[in-house]
Amino acid sequence: MLVTVDGRQPKKSVGMTIEELAVLMTGLGCVEAINLDGGGSTTMVINGRVVNNPSDATGERPISDALLVFPRK
Repeated sequence: MLVTVDGRQPKKSVGMTIEELAVLMTGLGCVEAINLDGGGSTTMVINGRVVNNPSDATGERPISDALLVFPRK
């Protein structure tokens, strides 16, 4: 399960604390979870389209690292 939480955008999202995120993940049925990033570079792209609202004033940042998920063939 991949979850992206936006923040620092009062009209869209104020974000979550780690404790709030833990409650969310438990509620989604997760037994274990890891927080990979907690900042403005958090961007989720599905089929080439950004599906969240990155919080940097300039929008999406250039990304040097990524977690890629592909279907099995």
